[in-house]
Amino acid sequence: MRENRELRAIARSQLQGTWIPAVLVTLIYCVIIGASSFVIVGPLVLGGPLTLGLYGYYMNKARNKSVSLENLFDVFKDVQKDGIKEILPSILLYLLVTIFITLWSLLLIVPGIIKGLSYSMSFFILRDNPKLDAMSAINQSKQMMNGYKWKLFLLCLSFLGWGLLCILTLGIGFLLLIPYILTSFANFYEDLKKQKGK
Repeated sequence: MRENRELRAIARSQLQGTWIPAVLVTLIYCVIIGASSFVIVGPLVLGGPLTLGLYGYYMNKARNKSVSLENLFDVFKDVQKDGIKEILPSILLYLLVTIFITLWSLLLIVPGIIKGLSYSMSFFILRDNPKLDAMSAINQSKQMMNGYKWKLFLLCLSFLGWGLLCILTLGIGFLLLIPYILTSFANFYEDLKKQKGK
């Protein structure tokens, strides 16, 4: 696999000239998720499909494919064509990952972080394989991340300084940082697939 610094450099290159659309996609995602939190089940119903769309956007970016704001709502297009069953795996995946990480974090922070890293590829996997069920995506992510959690942890850690700077901008800087992180993660996923022969 490529070094983390290479993954970050590639991500910056892929985002070059397209930062504004990437920021817009991220902003719309955050606004919708934030607004949906005023309804009890809002984040659950919208969180999964929109997260799947967001990951799909940056996965296409990492693959140098054309992307658009509409990618954020791709799952909802599938619902229009094939019915509500197309949206259920992403909703269930969002719910299960949230529950599992929360429960592990109740034990100690470290187990929560480890499990978060184990599940980190789940949405990429589901986006690549829309016919999978949620638990299969989680299990495949765990298998893929076996032996690579530390590498991803170091990649996450490398954004810490940027995160601190974003806090100084009252959070506005995260609209730039999130595309950078997710494009780097998407490239990590692409390398991991090749490494695992999947």
